[in-house]
Amino acid sequence: MSVAEEILAAAKARGVMIATAESCTGGMISAAITDVAGSSAVFDRGFVTYTNAAKEAMLGVRAATLAAYGAVSEEVARAMAEGALARSDAGLAVAVTGIAGPGGSEFKPEGRVCFGLAAKGQPTLTETLEFGAIGRSNVRRATVDHALSLLLAALGS
Repeated sequence: MSVAEEILAAAKARGVMIATAESCTGGMISAAITDVAGSSAVFDRGFVTYTNAAKEAMLGVRAATLAAYGAVSEEVARAMAEGALARSDAGLAVAVTGIAGPGGSEFKPEGRVCFGLAAKGQPTLTETLEFGAIGRSNVRRATVDHALSLLLAALGS
């Protein structure tokens, strides 16, 4: 059974709907979940917010938060996850924002991805992973895999 299938089974068993808020993955997490037949029973929606303007308009991320911390930050990942939860019928939301590459800077290197996980009635969790300069497609794939593992862990599986 794939991780996405495990997520769907666990979410269905718990009656939890899921939402995603994606930047650097451009919808790949949503695609991984909806690739599984029957995903409509637990997948509510996905927000692809590649630009700062989209993060503000679709998820309610504050311009001040973006200005203070930058798009690739745990503060923005938190706001994205909480915004997805607030703007959907989901009880669980995962958010990702990062630098897939090529490029980056001394302060925000290629391969840095920030994650947010929000669940109704619980504190939002955030973390940053440094995948390194492993190439754009590899950073995006690793981000999807980690986001799915966060969802699965949150569902208690």
